[in-house]
Amino acid sequence: MLTQKQIDDVVAFHGHHCPGLTFGMRIGDWVFREFGRAEDEEIVAVVETDMCSVDAIQFLTGCTFGKGNFIFLDYGKNAYSFFRRSDGKNVRLVTRGGLLYHLREEQNQLAKDDFEERKKIRQKMIEKILSADFEEIFAISPAQIPMPETAKIHTSIRCEQCGEMAMSTRIETVNGKLFCIPCRKKIEISS
Repeated sequence: MLTQKQIDDVVAFHGHHCPGLTFGMRIGDWVFREFGRAEDEEIVAVVETDMCSVDAIQFLTGCTFGKGNFIFLDYGKNAYSFFRRSDGKNVRLVTRGGLLYHLREEQNQLAKDDFEERKKIRQKMIEKILSADFEEIFAISPAQIPMPETAKIHTSIRCEQCGEMAMSTRIETVNGKLFCIPCRKKIEISS
């Protein structure tokens, strides 16, 4: 289970404590116990949301964008897949909808400017997420996607429009000239 220091460190990293971050803390703790910590690219996280939870997941699992073992799929789902490269172990965790239903309904009845009551309900949500059985919060199943490939280092190429360097896989050729994505989009708009 999470220590108070881990909770405090994750909150400091993220900037505030909220239910979304707490979901991520529970996920990160579970993944650490089941898969270990990604000291390099051994563990891979694929997240289907960009909400607060992903900060806790990065912090606790060691999976990061910079190492290439933290992948974001913009699906708007509270779904998280994890892979361990050494043995192929994988899992998909999906937040169950019912845990906070009554508290969310209670919060929705409050006036928008009733900050103190909203804060109390938010704290109840956090406590409920921290104390609930993991399986009450998350549906656990095998990952639905194949394990992502290891991160690749690509050469950089200079855009012929802006002069900035961009990863070769993000350079596009238009009429024989090499463009970064933003410059190619400008050309597309002006055409």
